[in-house]
Amino acid sequence: MAKSSGDPVSMTTAVVIPAHNEGERIGPVIRAAQKHVENIIVVDDGSEDDTARRAEETGATVLRHRVNLGKGAALKTGCEYALQQGAERLVVMDADGQHNPNKIPEFLAALQQHDIALGARTVPDSMPLVMLVGNKVINQTLSTLYNITITDSQCGYRSFTAAAYQKIRWEALNYYVEMEMVIKAGKKRLKYTQIPIETIYSDKYKGTTVLDGLMIVAKMIGWRLFK
Repeated sequence: MAKSSGDPVSMTTAVVIPAHNEGERIGPVIRAAQKHVENIIVVDDGSEDDTARRAEETGATVLRHRVNLGKGAALKTGCEYALQQGAERLVVMDADGQHNPNKIPEFLAALQQHDIALGARTVPDSMPLVMLVGNKVINQTLSTLYNITITDSQCGYRSFTAAAYQKIRWEALNYYVEMEMVIKAGKKRLKYTQIPIETIYSDKYKGTTVLDGLMIVAKMIGWRLFK
């Protein structure tokens, strides 16, 4: 892992943004987040474009994976670095503009009474029926197996305390990281809440497919039986 300019000496709050080939969008996302939190950590996950350079231009701390390791790996790199610098509160969000940085204060305020705050996207009228049904199946399985009831288990916009991070540290390298966080939060009986956020798609829908949904349900069952 390589580290670029903008490294803060110490911090109490940090925003961690994993990024892969988001050179066109990363700058505005960082600048909007900087209006609310000074310490922004971008993890360039093996991008082939100018993501790292665009992020460096904003003054953010940039950590670089030389090859693409996956979202889960990038999030862990950023969170571990933040904790090493003394961060007590973390916000994680996507780099592609789907998460409105102006919601950051709400995610941080929620940590006054909760261990973790989970973003919950509004359901667009255009969402296909199969995805609506799939989301309900995932959420019901989550509630049944782990006694945690939420409306959006796949949203990557979240906040958590440093203490909570130690309890939800994930093994997933890919996009299963979101579900693993939630499962561990339920198993550890962490206090959680949801923050409603708007649904923003910069381009074509990039959410969970039917196959992804089936894999998530299978993994949830496997976690319940064998871990």
